[in-house]
Amino acid sequence: MAVTLSFEAATEPTGLEIRDRIERRTYTIGTSGSVSPTPTDADEFRFPVDDAVAVTTDTLALPTFVASYVRDATGGMLLEVGSETDRRLPAGCYGVELCAPMKLYLAVEGPMRVTGADDGIRFGFESATTVRVGARSHHERPAATVTTTDDPRDVMAALSTLGSALKTTSPERSFPTLRGHPPLVELGDELSIPDELARPDTGVRIELPPERGRAYVAAPLAFYLGAELVPVTDASAPRIVTDGTARADGFAYDLDGPKGFEEEVARVLKQTFLLDCVTRTEGYYPVALHEREALDPDVGLDFAALYDRSLAERLAAYLSVPFEVVEDQIPTWKLTTHVEPTPENVATVPFLVDDLAVVRTPASRRPTRRTTTSSGELVRDGDFTRSSSESEDTRPVVEPEGSDSVEQAWIGDHAPVDASKATPTAFRNRLEQRSEAEEIEISVVCNDTEMDEERDIAAEVYGSRESLPFDVTVHRNLRTDELRAVLADETAFLHYIGHIDGAGFECADGHLDAGDVDSVGAEAFVLNACQSYEQGMELIDAGSVGGVVTLSDVINSGAVRVGKTMVRLLNRGFPLRAALSIARGRSIVGDQYIVVGDGNVDIVQTESNMAMLCVVETGDDDSVFEVSVESYVSGDGGIGGFFRPRFGDPERYHLTSGRHGPYSMTREELRTTLAMENVPMKVDGEFTWSHDLEVNEF
Repeated sequence: MAVTLSFEAATEPTGLEIRDRIERRTYTIGTSGSVSPTPTDADEFRFPVDDAVAVTTDTLALPTFVASYVRDATGGMLLEVGSETDRRLPAGCYGVELCAPMKLYLAVEGPMRVTGADDGIRFGFESATTVRVGARSHHERPAATVTTTDDPRDVMAALSTLGSALKTTSPERSFPTLRGHPPLVELGDELSIPDELARPDTGVRIELPPERGRAYVAAPLAFYLGAELVPVTDASAPRIVTDGTARADGFAYDLDGPKGFEEEVARVLKQTFLLDCVTRTEGYYPVALHEREALDPDVGLDFAALYDRSLAERLAAYLSVPFEVVEDQIPTWKLTTHVEPTPENVATVPFLVDDLAVVRTPASRRPTRRTTTSSGELVRDGDFTRSSSESEDTRPVVEPEGSDSVEQAWIGDHAPVDASKATPTAFRNRLEQRSEAEEIEISVVCNDTEMDEERDIAAEVYGSRESLPFDVTVHRNLRTDELRAVLADETAFLHYIGHIDGAGFECADGHLDAGDVDSVGAEAFVLNACQSYEQGMELIDAGSVGGVVTLSDVINSGAVRVGKTMVRLLNRGFPLRAALSIARGRSIVGDQYIVVGDGNVDIVQTESNMAMLCVVETGDDDSVFEVSVESYVSGDGGIGGFFRPRFGDPERYHLTSGRHGPYSMTREELRTTLAMENVPMKVDGEFTWSHDLEVNEF
């Protein structure tokens, strides 16, 4: 499937609009006059691009400030653009890298003036100049499919191929865009590995007893190290082994640490990843990185020398540092997934590896049953539940062990509590995205007039981003045939407000069971109704990628609070899992909500390439505030990116994700910063939005 990128001339104001229809990303670069983009050779760019055009203009203006780097003809960095940059570059050949919603590259010859500001960047030329513009989508498909039997040795051989997707073995593979999507793995009658899959020769292997559970746990680490999973006798301890080189002897590292195999694998992955992020500052991206400055005095590593060493040599140096020395600087991990080590679940492992997730096997425990009734103690003062009938839910649920990741997922039988319910069907559905819509199409369905408050909020908020193309349709009191048609429509998002019970969605003329719908076109959804788990799973099976559902009955007032918060977070670019992690704290019934399917899915792009929550503590001095930022990995990104917070030192980068700060800010500094973008906030523990605050509050 070809990547669907388009370049079109924009008017009012003039510019070049670049659109990725698969990932629903749009970015417009302003020009001094109208332009006529013409196709140009994408292979002429230093870095890979999917498509490219040329335009002629004497000015290019970015509508937002994004991380931008100017390089010379050899790829060396000349300039890291900051918010106060104002620099003239003499005649020469320049490449400009733009970290926009899709990866963009400019190629231009001649003198150039670069001017940065908080709200954008301007590239000026002395006269009308031809600029080549290349774009690369974040959407990738696996290169091939591997088949394996349920024999653990075959499983290990199949999972050893995942590292073939690495685009480099340098420290830059810590960037998500340089880790390609691993090949798919399917269960079959024999082991079959396509000839075109070649694991990089890193000289690293991971020796394990031949057990599926251990292979699943080690797969993300093996991928990141380009390592082979090698079966050894059951009596052997799991370990990493490297080959010797002319410059260094090989080494072995025990993976059966004091806290057990799974924890040691997670620690090695995180430590190696972090130190690669630090070492890469010696290469194409010599930025001032907070984590490097924090680690430099303690780790005793020569990062400049390590940058040019082999992966195996770097690994040996990294693991010579005690984990406790680096632990505090590791970014908050995006995802921990609990995977039942059944043969069928091997198909989910490549998708977890693509997320660089920590994989754990569930501790042995029996499912419990959660019992609730629609007449629960929480219903007060005329409130009601979103169940259309008196019901008792005795669904078996599992409670995965907690983790320190932003998100948790469960792959196995039953519904999880405090975790997403991931399925291989959802992951595969995402690979098959084929949206060609010119606009971001959103359907809001309200099948109960008593719930109009949430409907009105949804109708108002969705599509309020003026710079993005939206088409929002609100449906009321649909019949079963009408709801069936809405579900079948190719849309980015469905927000359902109403009643759901064992018979399905309550409609004006009866019930519609999603299990009777052949095909669902909504990529993502929120089913804000009681006991919507089963209906949500049916939507996933019929074509959706991910959604938010409830495990039990929810009172209307609590559902409104969760729904309103989800609406606003999704509209700001938060992916489903991150949005729900914040929204569920807004109501006492929040723990009834979970994500089903792929929680990475989002509706729209973020304004600053990162979803964030601002935390403010006012303290006793009302003229100075303590401000922290909680950053979340965007839906189309992965762990390993970096950003410059609008708080604190404007020249210092931080790794996404986690909490950054605190920073001390004056009242005026905070006002100015918060006015730039409408962001979710917690002020002294109370949730709000920056643009909802009264002027005098800050």
